[in-house]
Amino acid sequence: MLSRVLSIGALLLAGCSGKSTSARAEHPSSRAQDSAIARSNLPGAKGVGAAMRLRDSADARRQREDAVSNAVP
Repeated sequence: MLSRVLSIGALLLAGCSGKSTSARAEHPSSRAQDSAIARSNLPGAKGVGAAMRLRDSADARRQREDAVSNAVP
């Protein structure tokens, strides 16, 4: 009985660990998808581009704030 439970457990673990990490490489990143949409002629594409610029601006501001806060002892 114990050997049967252990063998089933081993099969379950082996089945779960077989996921490929290359699936992530097949799909473009969210930023790449947004960039492609922003460059297209689809309705709302300008809004996507504006949102990306706003996000970049906020990220740059956050980096400046972090640099200042890290410089203060």
